[in-house]
Amino acid sequence: MAKKVLSDARLDTIKNRALRLLSGFTAGTSYGEIWIRDLNTFINGSLQVHDRKKVRDILLMFFKIQGSDGNIPDGIIDTAKAGVGYQYRYSPLLPGWAAHKNTVETDQESSLIQAVKKYIDATGDRSILAVNIGGESVATRMEKALLYIMHDRWSDKYKLVTGATTVDWGDVQPEKGWGVAINDKTKWAIDVYDNAMYVKAIRDWMDMKPSGFTAKEDWKAVAANIRSQVRKFLWDDEAKKYIPHRYINGSPFSPDFNETSIIYTGGSICAMIAGFNTPGEIQAINSQIVAAAKKEKFATIGLTVYPPYPEKEFPNMKPFTYQNGGDWTWFGARLILVLIDNGQANDAYNELLPMIDRALAAKGFYEWYDVLSGAPKGSGDFRGEAGVLFDAITALQRWAINKCGQQ
Repeated sequence: MAKKVLSDARLDTIKNRALRLLSGFTAGTSYGEIWIRDLNTFINGSLQVHDRKKVRDILLMFFKIQGSDGNIPDGIIDTAKAGVGYQYRYSPLLPGWAAHKNTVETDQESSLIQAVKKYIDATGDRSILAVNIGGESVATRMEKALLYIMHDRWSDKYKLVTGATTVDWGDVQPEKGWGVAINDKTKWAIDVYDNAMYVKAIRDWMDMKPSGFTAKEDWKAVAANIRSQVRKFLWDDEAKKYIPHRYINGSPFSPDFNETSIIYTGGSICAMIAGFNTPGEIQAINSQIVAAAKKEKFATIGLTVYPPYPEKEFPNMKPFTYQNGGDWTWFGARLILVLIDNGQANDAYNELLPMIDRALAAKGFYEWYDVLSGAPKGSGDFRGEAGVLFDAITALQRWAINKCGQQ
């Protein structure tokens, strides 16, 4: 298998195409913004084609427009191009730029901290932590971002991170309208994605925290407690899957709708990355994702949720559309890294290939794919897909090189 991986020219073709696309930082042709949740997933590739100072400066922009309470925005954009229906904010620390936050999400802070960790791992440049922005170091601002979630996005009942009800990792509420912002229809919930992203960010923060830095929380204990609470309230040990939500102020769905039957692939993948599952559970989760993908002709392991929410329950997003059952390599390729780390390299290669072949057939990188027709959808030149495929291929080839070296 290792020799097969190293001789597969398709992998190098996609890696090279990905690096060409990663010459920019916006999410794709449909987006004028630099999104932190996207940048976090293609920063490794960006550091291959950009001077590290350029990437560092992009990361620092998010700290310059950080909220006084520690919150981090989703996207930053040239002020002259800020024309979408978002509620923009500005900062004298970042003149000429506007930012906005999809308030239904709880992953922006975690995404930025994870991205900084990747930057440091790739460059060795820990000096970014000492950069002074508005009288506070980046290290201090990162902890403020973590504290924001504990103070403003926290369930005292479950002792877990909370957010608005969306589809898995998505940023759209069920009811029709401007679904990315908290409103009077919002139903607050607990899900595995937000908590997994937060725990991964906490662990990244602990790994890069400057020596002598006095933390305001025992972050190791916080991370351990969240993992324990996730296992208690979100993990179904009998079904070997995560349930979609625990609700804080009632469910937005019909009483007779069986939401627990839905597989949340993205959140499950992030949970495995965060170390929430045993090796055996990882195999079980992967098997469920593969089995779900086989039920639809053009699906891969990037299938967002399965089955999708019926239109009656989620009128803001029809079944098999966008985050409600669309196929996103942006998350599917992250599973490849999990499988390699779990000793399932053969599975990793076989499950990666359909995503590779699809990108080759589409002659580019797209935001998501229609599992009913196979057609590429959403933004073209989607750097999130390019970034995760670059990471997955790099990890698989590294495994293969090490394997061949041991023989």
